[in-house]
Amino acid sequence: MNFATARLHMVESQIRPNGVRDPLILDAFASLPRELFVPENRQQLAYIDEGLLAVEAQGDEPARYLLQPMVLARLLEAVEPSREDHVLDVGGATGYSAAILSRIAAKVDALETSAALADAMKKRLSLLGASNVGVHAGALEKGVPSQKPFSLIVVNGAVAEEPKALFDQLADGGRLVAIMRRGWLGRAWLYEKSGDVVSGRPLFDASADYLPGFEPQPQFTF
Repeated sequence: MNFATARLHMVESQIRPNGVRDPLILDAFASLPRELFVPENRQQLAYIDEGLLAVEAQGDEPARYLLQPMVLARLLEAVEPSREDHVLDVGGATGYSAAILSRIAAKVDALETSAALADAMKKRLSLLGASNVGVHAGALEKGVPSQKPFSLIVVNGAVAEEPKALFDQLADGGRLVAIMRRGWLGRAWLYEKSGDVVSGRPLFDASADYLPGFEPQPQFTF
């Protein structure tokens, strides 16, 4: 399989036709080898138009997925990332989204749940020369308060409720994107912070798995 051709096809047939016009975003997707962020036995599927298994479930750790390329690109288009941004990338699994952001923003802090995931991500990003990415391990829903404020936060999956702890880590004027999901229905949302007030608006329908820590809470009935 010619991965370079598949990558160009992904950009021209999946991403650009869905309204993504920012040249920084298009260039990042066109130049970054997505096949390096999935298991070797799934590399042939790296450029399909759907979310992709990146890490198998292990023990209490659920399986982890890369967002559908078109969904990730549209999320980024909505927040208009720039060379001045300090980004928090939440739940990027193997680091594909962090690597994309590293080619656009000034600084990226990537957060994953375990030291094993964080270490694997760090090694992969180092091999790709993403020197402006710091990798952290911890609860996704708590963010990385030691590195705040962030001008941009990207949540790489579905959340059942507004991620209010992450709102607290946004800079004034900062933006956050996430997929709010109710049952099987999901919709991308953009949140913007002005002073102490965060307002949100829906963007487009999107599907994604819940990220660990952002799942629906059990409902008790009597």
